[in-house]
Amino acid sequence: MARVRKGKSKSENIIARDHAVMIKTTREPYNFVAENGADEFVYDVEGRKFIDFSSFISVYNFGVNSSEAVRKAIADQSSKLMHSAFTDFYAELPVHFAESLIKFMPAGFGRIFFSNSGTEANEAALKFSKLFTKRNYVLAFYGGFHGRTKGALALTASKSVQRAYNGPFPDVIHVPFPYCYRCPFKQSYPDCGFACIDYIRKYPLSKEVDPKEVAALVTEPIQGEGGYIVPPKDYFKELKKVLDEHSILMVSDEVQAGYMRTGKFLAMDNFGVKADIYTMAKSIGAGLPLGVTIVDKRLGNIPEGAHANTFGGNLAVIAGAQAQLDHITRNKARIESEVKAKGRTAMKRMEQMREDYEIVGDARGIGMMLAIEIVKDKESKEPAPKLREKIMMESFANGLLMLPTGESAIRIIPPLTITERSLSKGFDILERAIAKINAETFHKK
Repeated sequence: MARVRKGKSKSENIIARDHAVMIKTTREPYNFVAENGADEFVYDVEGRKFIDFSSFISVYNFGVNSSEAVRKAIADQSSKLMHSAFTDFYAELPVHFAESLIKFMPAGFGRIFFSNSGTEANEAALKFSKLFTKRNYVLAFYGGFHGRTKGALALTASKSVQRAYNGPFPDVIHVPFPYCYRCPFKQSYPDCGFACIDYIRKYPLSKEVDPKEVAALVTEPIQGEGGYIVPPKDYFKELKKVLDEHSILMVSDEVQAGYMRTGKFLAMDNFGVKADIYTMAKSIGAGLPLGVTIVDKRLGNIPEGAHANTFGGNLAVIAGAQAQLDHITRNKARIESEVKAKGRTAMKRMEQMREDYEIVGDARGIGMMLAIEIVKDKESKEPAPKLREKIMMESFANGLLMLPTGESAIRIIPPLTITERSLSKGFDILERAIAKINAETFHKK
């Protein structure tokens, strides 16, 4: 253990010890060291209280540290048997959870694979789509994030640092996502006529690869790490026509956007489209690692031995997930209504900030998956990551925990159970920070 340095706070000492032994990841600039939490609040090792606008990367959709019922279910199962090697031996609990989960899926879905993360869920979807179609290529989007292991990383094109020295990735072709605030074709919706879809038809599917060799297109309904980018309402309907024309499967990565985050169980439902394969993780595990890949039954099954793992279907994890899913089953209509209402309240605040502050370029999202994009000024739309960091640091200093996304956006993803009072207070803290940095920025000019 690294030696404790006198004069340093407890947080600073833990961070120093972390730097001495841990591989670098994606840590935020502020000195937050988690200690405990409940509902929409979290406390650090110094005893400081924060409103959580992060849900710890959209994991705690139903409150920090989940509910008492979830924790009890995990504890009860842990006292009996935690690991049952579910892909080798049978167990009832994962089967019951799969049966419960299928009830939330579109008609015709009924094959499930359990893993331990979103990355693994997407790896399975990638593998399954190729096995089902007997095709080699896959389409994915620039700005998309699907994981950091080799297959999922091939799909990911969010930041070049995530892929550095790991290529080539010869089986994945990337295409532009409909990022209307920064349209790569310099057009405006709806007058553009979906130029981004025309591009897919005219270029990769005619000049780079025969559509008959493309197994699937993998997409997030709303791009997460890419900046919380929301496509136009009809985008996926038009895209699905192209995919169906060539029997190309659609994989909907619901890892961050799904599980009621947008007010619907599946975020893709906001766009009126049914995918062929769905992946889920993060919040579905209620705080423990769980990935799920869900397949339309019409696609059939995979050969025995083609895919498996060790810990998928872990009984303690599934017990907690089942307890949380039971809660959603009993309260789905109420949860949908509350998420949409809170989303409207939040969006109203964000849109007003966009009107009032020169450095707020865009406000976007669905339900409680929201973001504001920070820019140097509205006219240029130039990304301003340094201003974003100042806003986040100022907010942190005043008791609000948030995460960045994309090049210069801030995501707003509190637990869905957050009270209206805490939501308003969190936005008060955020707006004061934005007002301060906005004034400093333009006073200097």
